[in-house]
Amino acid sequence: MSLQKTPPTRVFVELVPWADRGPANNLVLGGETLPGLRHPLSSTQAQTATREVHVSGTSEVSGGPDRAQVVMRVSSTKEAAAEAKKSVCRRLDYITQSLQQQGVQAENTTVTKDFRRVENAYHMEAEVCITFTEFGKMQNICNFLVEKLDSSVVISPPQFYHTPGSVENLRRQACLVAVENAWRKAQEVCNLVGQTLGKPLLIKEEETKEWEGQIDDHQSSRLSSSLTVQQKIKSATIHAASKVFITFEIKGKEKRKKHL
Repeated sequence: MSLQKTPPTRVFVELVPWADRGPANNLVLGGETLPGLRHPLSSTQAQTATREVHVSGTSEVSGGPDRAQVVMRVSSTKEAAAEAKKSVCRRLDYITQSLQQQGVQAENTTVTKDFRRVENAYHMEAEVCITFTEFGKMQNICNFLVEKLDSSVVISPPQFYHTPGSVENLRRQACLVAVENAWRKAQEVCNLVGQTLGKPLLIKEEETKEWEGQIDDHQSSRLSSSLTVQQKIKSATIHAASKVFITFEIKGKEKRKKHL
């Protein structure tokens, strides 16, 4: 009895790396669109195909104002011009000397004077505009001058603001934190599936947003001049958000060299 020959083995499916799909996951071959199909790479392409992981990262950072401006006004109305000038200059000198003693630089202080005739008298007014970088020092100086000069000096509420450089630094920080968050996410994904994260292939900032801090409805109904210093700082705080998209390479496993 003769044995039948075993038919040759035929391979119906071969698993190889796939090329990226086209639009709507369709493959275009010979002018025809084949829905849901992708073209397998050749053996040479499979060896050089780049494995990638795509992640997004977001961040939100905030920064309080780095400058505050205070305006101090002194004025006097006298029948004699010399008396009006003397009264204002005496208090003005006291203010400028106090600022110097507290370490306020001259370039951060601007003084303007106005002298005019008012009916049968002379009126003189001086204005001192001071820019502070230390808010604690600002409060101490204002409290001191109010105590020493009483109602003869009018001090405006501080106006808090950001310099252009500080805002740009905040934007940059938001982007960097978003990139770091995306990298951590990709690292954790690769660790979870037993792969090694490689170098970034694409880094793209997709979205940025900025807005100023808001105080609650109860506080916002009050006049700005009645807000406390801390409430003013909170209201002037700037928030910046960033969203990035990053493509990382997934490293292949390194082959160990055999030692002879």
